[in-house]
Amino acid sequence: MVQELVVALVAVLSGGLVYAMAAARVVKQYERGVVLRLGRLHDEVRPPGFTMIVPGIDRLRKVNMQIVTMPVPAQDGITRDNVTVRVDAVIYFKVVDPASAVIQVEDYRFAVSQMAQTSLRSIIGKSDLDDLLSDREKLNQGLELMIDSPAVGWGVQIDRVEIKDVSLPETMKRSMARQAEADRERRARVINADAELQASKKLAQAAQQMSTQPAALQLRLLQTVVAVAAEKNSTLVLPFPVELLRFLERAQQGQQPRPEAGAGQSQGEPEQPVTARRPGGPPAESLPVVNPSVADPSAGGPSVVDPVTEQTFTDQPLPDPPLAGPGPEADGVPDPDGVPEFDPDVLPEFDPERLSGRSRSKPFTRH
Repeated sequence: MVQELVVALVAVLSGGLVYAMAAARVVKQYERGVVLRLGRLHDEVRPPGFTMIVPGIDRLRKVNMQIVTMPVPAQDGITRDNVTVRVDAVIYFKVVDPASAVIQVEDYRFAVSQMAQTSLRSIIGKSDLDDLLSDREKLNQGLELMIDSPAVGWGVQIDRVEIKDVSLPETMKRSMARQAEADRERRARVINADAELQASKKLAQAAQQMSTQPAALQLRLLQTVVAVAAEKNSTLVLPFPVELLRFLERAQQGQQPRPEAGAGQSQGEPEQPVTARRPGGPPAESLPVVNPSVADPSAGGPSVVDPVTEQTFTDQPLPDPPLAGPGPEADGVPDPDGVPEFDPDVLPEFDPERLSGRSRSKPFTRH
């Protein structure tokens, strides 16, 4: 009798131990347990720690309550100003209602990922390129709102959405680089022009102040020389006042005597011809001299006297000589083309004896 009781007690204890091992569950601190009893949701959500379920009847699903960091794959899209871009982002979310995360959606992670991709493409199409590059805070807020609206029914709360990178085509990058370079060049030129304007005003004021004291110009010149000499250069550039050069030029023109008309030559004395002498040789021919006293009154210009032949030449063209020889003009009939006709009877006869006699009397010699 006692032995049977001991066996029954051992059997009960063994069954209870097996049941306890089958029903015992441990929920971690960052998790919550959702119990489905015979397929229906149990009202109580199991807190962290040790908990028991009915084996074979209850089914416990653990839901992670930590913030999940999920990268959103890069999405290709066209902005509102027709620029093709490639944008990727990252999303931070957490589960706030474990029962809705288990019951309302099959896989809340996959659902949030797909919703983030579609929302990112939508936000790309509604934005300009400048907004994607400069105004990302506003886009992040809009993207977070678009994802958080359907995620509320899934028991998921979107904590933050950030756009990581915006990839542009190479042609667009070069265009933007040229635009930025041109803008900086424009600003540099404006600053340089403003500096030149201010410097010109200051120089005008300095010049006006120095004009009242001529000694200030000399002092400024000496300061410039000292500044150049301090560099230890081999060449020293000394600026010379232009006013001093003009003064010397006027003084030199005032000292030179003006030549009087007919000085050094008597009035009745003719001009001597100028003789050109070649280097290392006898004097060349005398050059003709213009004699203004001998002039053709009809021509109205001076004549030229040759010192060798003592002939007078003028710059007027000579008259054409009459055409000689028989022809139509001899009979009083003008030639139609102005060229006299050729007459073979006018040519002298060829005498070979005369030519041979000349050859004998004066033989050919080589000089």
